[in-house]
Amino acid sequence: MNGIHSTPFTDAIRARGLTKSFGATQVLTGIDLTVPTGSLLALLGPNGSGKTTTVRILTTLLAPDGGTATVGGHDVTRDGVAVRRVIGLTSQQATVDDLLTGRENLELFAGLHHLGGRRARRQAQELLERFDLAEAANRQVATYSGGMRRRLDLAASMVSAPRILFLDEPTTGLDPRSRAELWSMIRELLASGTTILLTTQYLEEADQLADRVVVINGGRVVADDSPAALKRQVGAERLILRLSRAEDGPRAGALLGASADAEAGSLTVAVQGPDHLRHTLDVLHRAGVGVEHVELRTPTLDDVFFELTAAAA
Repeated sequence: MNGIHSTPFTDAIRARGLTKSFGATQVLTGIDLTVPTGSLLALLGPNGSGKTTTVRILTTLLAPDGGTATVGGHDVTRDGVAVRRVIGLTSQQATVDDLLTGRENLELFAGLHHLGGRRARRQAQELLERFDLAEAANRQVATYSGGMRRRLDLAASMVSAPRILFLDEPTTGLDPRSRAELWSMIRELLASGTTILLTTQYLEEADQLADRVVVINGGRVVADDSPAALKRQVGAERLILRLSRAEDGPRAGALLGASADAEAGSLTVAVQGPDHLRHTLDVLHRAGVGVEHVELRTPTLDDVFFELTAAAA
């Protein structure tokens, strides 16, 4: 698989003003996104936001109503054949055949990409080893675990050694161990120079893997930045305090101007740095309010997602 990233271009994927309607329902209202070569962009959004429609347009499975998009430097509407030569796609649904073995599946995909018999066998063997499936190569896929099937799906999408890979919710339904294994393989692909566009329902996945995150809602982009920058936009860290006496909740809340849950004896305070945290605890101590437990919670992509999608709803 040498030389698979020999053609350089600054942006592997570029979309401007993509629109798409199905009947009277407008699904995309002007999507803009850019994925630099060799990076991973995570596309997030609630169900029905337009994520899969965007991926289908970029992979030439669906024509846009308006706007432009290039993948690998090729226009998705005018040069779909060239686009398909440089991409791989792992969709939400498994594409492998349960009745075939892992090796047979990969050799079949190699044949579909017009690789000769000897080259197809060599490519299949390399991928089986790369995705830790060599020992199960001659077993029917029907006997594979969920994690093994998704690894085989990913291997199948790499048969043509694509420069650009689209992963549409690749870890949905996997247990935590299988998800972590697939994350490791995605990181290896990224390190090898593959450009990846990932859609996911798991915000931790985007946080772990993505160079940039694009959040779409209602068919339009509502955020586009690095995970760290998006989390900073949400605001301050949150100090969660469990009080020694539940009845001190209202008084503590009044002292700090914080939202307090008097019944549970806890309150949450937005804090700006170590000095503010220390001041908060000093105020409670001077007032004789005992604290049993202190937890400092930094903003997560979950916070970003909920804030952005709620604001744009």
